[in-house]
Amino acid sequence: MSNLRLFLLLALAMVGLQLWSAWQTDYGPKSESAAPAATTATTATTAPATGDASVPIANPGSGGADGEVPSAPTEGVAPPVVADAPTAAEAHDRRVLVANDKLRLTVSTRGAEIRIAELLTYPISLQRRDVPIKLLNEELERYFVSQTGLVAADGRPAPTHTAEYAIDGDHFELADDANAVEAVFRWSDASGIVVRKILRLERGSFVVQVRHEIENQSAAPWSGSQYRQMQRVPPPRPAAFAFNNPELYAYVGASVYSPDEKYQKLKFDDFAEEPYRRSFAGGWSAMQQHYFVGAWVPDVAEPTSYETSILPPNGLLPTRYLMRQKSPVLTLAPGASGSVGARLYLGPKLQGQLPKVAEGLQYTVDYGMVAFIAQPLFWVLSWIHKLVGNWGLSIILLTLLVKLAFYRLSESQYRSMAKMRRLQPRLEQLKERFGDDRQKMAQAQMDLFKQEKVNPIGGCLPLLLQLPVFFALYWVIFEAVELRQAPFFGWIADLSVKDPLYILPILNVAVMWYTQKLSPTPGMDPVQKKVLQTMPLVFGVLFAFFPAGLVLYWLSNGLLGLVQQVVITKRIESSK
Repeated sequence: MSNLRLFLLLALAMVGLQLWSAWQTDYGPKSESAAPAATTATTATTAPATGDASVPIANPGSGGADGEVPSAPTEGVAPPVVADAPTAAEAHDRRVLVANDKLRLTVSTRGAEIRIAELLTYPISLQRRDVPIKLLNEELERYFVSQTGLVAADGRPAPTHTAEYAIDGDHFELADDANAVEAVFRWSDASGIVVRKILRLERGSFVVQVRHEIENQSAAPWSGSQYRQMQRVPPPRPAAFAFNNPELYAYVGASVYSPDEKYQKLKFDDFAEEPYRRSFAGGWSAMQQHYFVGAWVPDVAEPTSYETSILPPNGLLPTRYLMRQKSPVLTLAPGASGSVGARLYLGPKLQGQLPKVAEGLQYTVDYGMVAFIAQPLFWVLSWIHKLVGNWGLSIILLTLLVKLAFYRLSESQYRSMAKMRRLQPRLEQLKERFGDDRQKMAQAQMDLFKQEKVNPIGGCLPLLLQLPVFFALYWVIFEAVELRQAPFFGWIADLSVKDPLYILPILNVAVMWYTQKLSPTPGMDPVQKKVLQTMPLVFGVLFAFFPAGLVLYWLSNGLLGLVQQVVITKRIESSK
């Protein structure tokens, strides 16, 4: 097998991957949320504040309405959930802004629920730098909200995420001379239960600290738990054959981390048949998407219950997927007070920062099966970037390091190819001598290779070993938010999207064409040769839709290989 045959196999594998992904988008299994969203959201784009009306539940384990609240606290894993409806007073909805230098939260006084989370340092595009990404979003087709509340035992009062809170003021923004900003929401009951729900943002952080402070001013003990949950619909999928859009391939769904089972994906399609029910300490739960993640992180020593469920369509709201945590029971004697809380990370998947938020949170950067190669590659790439300050230049230098690591193998590959090239006239003589007798032809070729100490498959092994590196870097460039909207030089303003002028793909075609001219194809019939002659063009079309950073890597790798091949070929051809 020749080097060019492996190029053909690689191209076919890439085309197959793209076609399979596109087929899955158009004809694969659909989540339930797609149809309701299309039929009910024809006249509005934002969910109303009163959309939490109760919906009868045929199967309690499958979820409830948007106002779904867990049942009274227990010591074990939370039981099947039930729905409750907001009262007329709870339907009131006033919006409060809470912001630091990284996050801008829009919080409803109804439940002190975070309805919108804008990432101020991450614009939606280079063309709209003044519009930040909305991770939490009220728009129906991208509905994704975070909710917290308290549930009490024995029917005692407690503010759920549908309760109406009071707060003094509408804007809470980080002052220039402050390190943190807090918004304090208040709730009380006639029986004497007083609750303060505090949202705290610190400077330079994507973490929201959420804490309930409870005072029991009643004459009886109070027991309750804090629950934290996120619910969302899957975001709209890109159009089929949008090869340059990473969202077509990125994982969107829930995930959970536990000390014993480590990182687990919880796909939305599995929520109905395989709902998650576990209790442990030292973990977290998340809803993740391409580049960004929302994760609830309880105290590492807190034994926390985790569960998933599906919320059926309700009014304008389509089917939603819910991931919930529940804290241990807190018991307060009359006159006592206590608090319970957790941290909510709403931000980018920064691989250097996520482990500092929670152990294992970095695994939400989903490199798939090549993670064991991609993670060290990204570490090296980041280290180079610290030195040169340009991600494109870092990719070129990483390519050089990879090429040096494979230098001996590449040298063996190019020596074998150069010797094969030198034997080409003698191979043509054998072909003329034996004609259509393939058996004798093959035997004569093997005798010649043995006599000249040429390994006909010597050019395959180095490329086979480099393919995993190529695919690993493919996922690094697709998944790493650090490369999102990262410029190179000149016309390339974003390495994570395609080259707008197609200059890199064209240069890559030229390099592959010249490399092909130097590569011998012994024993190949005319049809195979014609197919291989089209390979540079096939790769040019494929790479025209790939991220510019990936094409830059392949072009750099091809140029370095071509230089090495030319030098070795001239050396071999000049020898006897």
